[in-house]
Amino acid sequence: MWNYSTGLMLALNGLGAIKKLSLTAQTLAFQDGTGTGGRDRIYSSAGGLADFADYVHDYVGIEGSTSNDGCFKILAVAAGYIEVPAGSLSTEAEGDQVILSVHRGGSLQEVFRNSVLHLFAVSRPADADTTEGASPLVIISKNGGAFVSGSPTNGINFTVDADGNVVVTTDPATDADMVLKGLGLITGSALFGRLYANTVVTGNSTSAVRMDGRVGASGVEINMSAGTDITAGVYATVTNVNMSF
Repeated sequence: MWNYSTGLMLALNGLGAIKKLSLTAQTLAFQDGTGTGGRDRIYSSAGGLADFADYVHDYVGIEGSTSNDGCFKILAVAAGYIEVPAGSLSTEAEGDQVILSVHRGGSLQEVFRNSVLHLFAVSRPADADTTEGASPLVIISKNGGAFVSGSPTNGINFTVDADGNVVVTTDPATDADMVLKGLGLITGSALFGRLYANTVVTGNSTSAVRMDGRVGASGVEINMSAGTDITAGVYATVTNVNMSF
């Protein structure tokens, strides 16, 4: 089980899903398999969908259609269409007054957007408000790239798998699984990891947004199937990170 910081609990308690974009129109049709590689499309004969490009890999909500209401992952956007995964939509002509919307927030997935994971060779603190107690053995990021606090570059992002209970990592730019890895800084055996929000706050803090998990080969919060030993100058890989949203 993860240990949540006070800052994380406050963030979750105060973070309801916020509507970021909304469009109401009678010119929206739904197309089955007409998009790139057989993707489905929300098609607008009047255009006006370009603003949704800022939310690729978020979810678009559909309300007011005859048979396509729901939430679907945005894969690509142009002025005249939004592409969503194949099998999401059924063919439907325009005419209904349909509302499209994008919401963000209200979940660990949102709080830990573009996050970073540090692994340590000391026992997990009693709570995630307490200082780490050591320097990190390794800093785990997207594909091992350099991470700077406050920048989205090489941050870690999450989604749920088909079972809805195991988190897998995805690359927002490609929707492909990203590799969680980092170059070893110190040689040692990882015992716990601290996942930080995009703005990294270390040390004692009751406002920092972060959480602590155990490290092991399998069956814990942070799994390293190749073993938990870290070697300075050698890349270490986290197989998966398990949590629920």
